[in-house]
Amino acid sequence: MTTLFDSRRYLSNFDTGRTGHVFTDVLVIGSGAAGSRAALEAARTADVILITKREPDDAATSWAQGGIAAAMGDGDSPEQHRDDTMAVGGGLNEWDVVELTARSGPAEVAQLLDWGAQFDQAGGGLALTREGGHRTDRVLHGHGDSTGRALIQVLLQRVSAEPRIRVFTHCHVIDLLTDESGCVGAVTYHKKFGHQLVWARSTVLAGGGCGRLYRETTNPEVATGDSVAMAYRAGVTLRDMEMIQFHPTALYIAGSSRALISEAVRGEGAHLVDREGRRFMPDYHPDAELAPRDVVSRAIVTTLTTTLVTGVYLDVRHIPKEKFAQRFPYITNCCAEFGIDVGSDLIPVRPAAHYMIGGIRTDLDARTSLARLYACGECASTGLHGANRLGSNSLIEALVFGQLAGANAAREASTQHAPPRPADLGNTTPPSPKTPLDLADIAQSLRSLMWRNVGIERHGDRLQETLEIIEFWGRFVLDKVFNTPDGWEMQNMLTVGRIVAASAGRRAESCGAHYRLDQPPGPERPAPYHLDVCLSDSGMILKPETVGAHPDAKPEGAS
Repeated sequence: MTTLFDSRRYLSNFDTGRTGHVFTDVLVIGSGAAGSRAALEAARTADVILITKREPDDAATSWAQGGIAAAMGDGDSPEQHRDDTMAVGGGLNEWDVVELTARSGPAEVAQLLDWGAQFDQAGGGLALTREGGHRTDRVLHGHGDSTGRALIQVLLQRVSAEPRIRVFTHCHVIDLLTDESGCVGAVTYHKKFGHQLVWARSTVLAGGGCGRLYRETTNPEVATGDSVAMAYRAGVTLRDMEMIQFHPTALYIAGSSRALISEAVRGEGAHLVDREGRRFMPDYHPDAELAPRDVVSRAIVTTLTTTLVTGVYLDVRHIPKEKFAQRFPYITNCCAEFGIDVGSDLIPVRPAAHYMIGGIRTDLDARTSLARLYACGECASTGLHGANRLGSNSLIEALVFGQLAGANAAREASTQHAPPRPADLGNTTPPSPKTPLDLADIAQSLRSLMWRNVGIERHGDRLQETLEIIEFWGRFVLDKVFNTPDGWEMQNMLTVGRIVAASAGRRAESCGAHYRLDQPPGPERPAPYHLDVCLSDSGMILKPETVGAHPDAKPEGAS
């Protein structure tokens, strides 16, 4: 049985005979690390349009604190990086993807250094630190705890200086344009220019994650799952959408946004303690605070439940204040704004939605299941992270697969000698007779629902209830034709929320970041499998697929 979630091909009405047209070789959607890297690579041989719905640096990359994982230190190697990634991934990693990323990482870092990236130095070389799941100091950082901002500044400087890249800011991509040949561009909206059709020989989706689905999140406001939702409507295969990673330590101050407290803080020796000051992580994992993120998040949830309080604390008081402030200037200042002295006070924290592990299924060339469409960054499911992302692997993945997506998209565009032809496409959805619902109320309710029922701990009955509630909202939101971004974002969030809940219900066993209270991990675990999600004439299909393992892959880790 299909619903409006499965029958709405385009969210906006348009007619190719009456709408403005823009043409390019390669269209890149999203301006974070992955999108910017893809645009730069594609621009070596192709004309590129880079679209971002806010300013170019209003991406999740700018919020990244911890760093970039790459085997750059003495005694480290890509093989060790690969093995650590495999161990944390719960058996869902694609071995060849992990191998490729670990091997390509140092070259991407070298490229950034050549472009002028300012990574922190120590002892005459790169300063490296350790995060949970890494066996050694492997994480590069910039400006202390502002690595993402340091990275995006370098990339965007290169983008702005590249004559073959045009950047469309404050431009909202509503849907992918498709015809019998595959993806041919996108339907866009700009407040000044209205609706436009951007025709491209190849397209790269790099629009980020969906953290704003959750009441508690470290993500910026732009993280509404747009890339995943528009890919789903276009019939593109998604994968492992139930795998949402929750960061264990977000600053927990009533009434404030959930500022991230980087895992690198624990890597530098911080302890997690309860309200009595007792360090509790050694009770849950031999690596204590440096256990995989899913383990730490669940340990905190258990502690909150047993102590009947709203948060736990990071204790950094044993770290010299001057050293801490130099290493983590942003966190120090953020805490000070709320009257927290890191030298004498505990830092209140609790978990928050942080990273979408699943996403648009891609192969080793960053290709999706739809011809002429590529994906990279957080919106893509490359197979690198498995069921639980290793800390600081996201930025290196964005760079490695951004480069691949850009190169392959440009190569494919060069084989199409004719420019994109405006196909005879259009969409006409009649006005809805149903009562409109308040979008802000629905957004707030959806975030609370997802946090309660599709959060760190899940239960089959609650997941089914979540689907029923989202389906109800969809009847009054998905039937509307909106003319502003807040309406399209709400439709996308409901679409992605439904997919996440359905996928979590379909994967009955616990695995990595996906933890079912009604099916906790047991001694016998099923063979690891990916869960593909796609749209068919009969509605949403969820289909298990075998993981592409390798005989040299390390055994599954404790997560």
